[in-house]
Amino acid sequence: MKFLWSPSSHFNLANLFTFVNITAGLMATYFITQNNFFLTIILAWIGGAFDIFDGKIARKYNLSNEFGVQLDSFADFLSFVLVPVFLIFQAIYASSFSGMWLIIAAIVSIYYVISGLRRLIHFNLHADAGEVDKYFTGVPTPLGAILLWLVYLAATYSLIPAFSVVILMAIIGWSLNSTLKVRHP
Repeated sequence: MKFLWSPSSHFNLANLFTFVNITAGLMATYFITQNNFFLTIILAWIGGAFDIFDGKIARKYNLSNEFGVQLDSFADFLSFVLVPVFLIFQAIYASSFSGMWLIIAAIVSIYYVISGLRRLIHFNLHADAGEVDKYFTGVPTPLGAILLWLVYLAATYSLIPAFSVVILMAIIGWSLNSTLKVRHP
């Protein structure tokens, strides 16, 4: 069990938490295909909790390494970029739009995915394992996912129309790579 506490191990405790995040994201994706949006959201929140703890464990027990940084970004891409976009597309766009509006929704969804991927790649290129800045530049992908989840809820409870979701997704996608300063928790 020494590997759990070794920073050079790909299966140290922090990375195992990241693997749970990835598992939750994969399962959430499956449940989106089954139109089980409630379970999807539960799994997304579980992934989010494990994302918080993997970083805290890595810093507390000095388990940070380049592999863990890359693994965490892959998990973030899956759980906080692909899952919320796929959820909104399946739950809102597919049932509300057809024709040109569906094409516009698809383009905005692709824009969001590319924005999230760009943000994570940029972060990885400029991050040092174990280092945490006081502020993020741009909205981090987990916060972007929370914002999209709130947009999803607003649309689900008919507080906003479906076309507003498209506009809000574009704005949140832009914010991922903006110069906005967001305090690191």
